[in-house]
Amino acid sequence: MTGNSPALPPYRRIAAQIKDRIERGELQPGDRIPSVREIVRDEGVSVATATRVASVLRAEGYAETISGIGTVARMPSKITTGPDRLQLQRATGSGFRAGERVEIISAEMVPASPEVADGLEVEIGTQVVQRRRRYLDEDGVIALSTSWLPPDLAEAAPELISTGPLPKMTFGLIEDRTGRRAIKRRDTVSIEELPDDVAGFLDLPPGTPVLSMVNRYWDQRGQITEYARDYMGTGRVLEAEYDLE
Repeated sequence: MTGNSPALPPYRRIAAQIKDRIERGELQPGDRIPSVREIVRDEGVSVATATRVASVLRAEGYAETISGIGTVARMPSKITTGPDRLQLQRATGSGFRAGERVEIISAEMVPASPEVADGLEVEIGTQVVQRRRRYLDEDGVIALSTSWLPPDLAEAAPELISTGPLPKMTFGLIEDRTGRRAIKRRDTVSIEELPDDVAGFLDLPPGTPVLSMVNRYWDQRGQITEYARDYMGTGRVLEAEYDLE
């Protein structure tokens, strides 16, 4: 190895190797992961180091401990975010991964709260489009997603204030009707306490700390087309991949 990149600590190196075996299918969900004794024997590390391996795998969603069985492999349930759905829509014509579905909870005009007014750069109380939906897959709730859009978009695309399915999701419908194509976004990720009006959709008590992502989108004229906030379901992994060259 060249360069100044520091080597991973032994317990993280071993955990990464086991994660790779799980992702390649060599270890299937439900298979036992190597025990502390096996890691000590095969890797030549201390018991303390070997013990930390399973903790890393559990924290990253690649292992779970089952009473009477031990620690076994699992595949983490990944989050499909709003930006992911935009990329999927453009690449495949669908904003959903295999096994995913959506429930449209509401679609209406609402007065902009201070947060939404700031996000859309409108006056507080301005009537804006609000679309709220819940994304699910076989593992449960992926996210509770709420989007707010400028009021003029409701005139160009009345479907935005209907709870019926959109033919190309929000992004595609706006582009078809107005020519405004989302070309820039800003993402903000934080830990937030679940508001009362959101908690029930995630099957969690109000005030539960969860991962939240805010997205803002701009069109080719530099105008904001959407402000959105997602509250993520529990047990999910947020993952991003970038080409660096």
